[in-house]
Amino acid sequence: MIYPIVAYGDPVLRKVAKEIKNDGNTDLPKLINDMFETMYLANGIGLAAPQIGLDIRLFVVDGTQLEEEGEDMTTFKKAFINAKILSETGEKWAMEEGCLSIPTVREMVSRHKTLRIRYLDENWQEHEEEFTGMQARIIQHEYDHIQGVLFTDYLNPLKKRLLKGRFNSISNGTVSVDYRMKFPMVKI
Repeated sequence: MIYPIVAYGDPVLRKVAKEIKNDGNTDLPKLINDMFETMYLANGIGLAAPQIGLDIRLFVVDGTQLEEEGEDMTTFKKAFINAKILSETGEKWAMEEGCLSIPTVREMVSRHKTLRIRYLDENWQEHEEEFTGMQARIIQHEYDHIQGVLFTDYLNPLKKRLLKGRFNSISNGTVSVDYRMKFPMVKI
């Protein structure tokens, strides 16, 4: 199932997501597969559950198509359940970021080079791993989503004011995208 992407302005994007219980009430393998399909259709490299309207601690990433100098991205396809960043270290580096929930807006964001994270995979196996470079950046961006944080929160106040009209256009659904979206100000 392909989900519509929730647009900027929807309250679910500002919630701290709830932990997922392994109680059999959720068809998690299907949801994860659906999230990957939704992400691929929107040409994304990461997607968090709040971006499809679910306030649960789940995100998926797939950077296997990226070619990063000095980084092997060929196996970087994962699902993260109930993730917890344990540490972020290393020099911060800036890079332009975008978000499927905030189409047409791309801005420079500084993030730590390295992170250590604990998470469960789709088989409920616990992992504690360290990621660096682009892998760390992708995880940090998606992790922010389950914390109710958007990449635009890292922008200075002047830049946010300059982008206000574009944010309003996104919330009102007057932005052109080539994937399904759910706009908070559009009544169906």
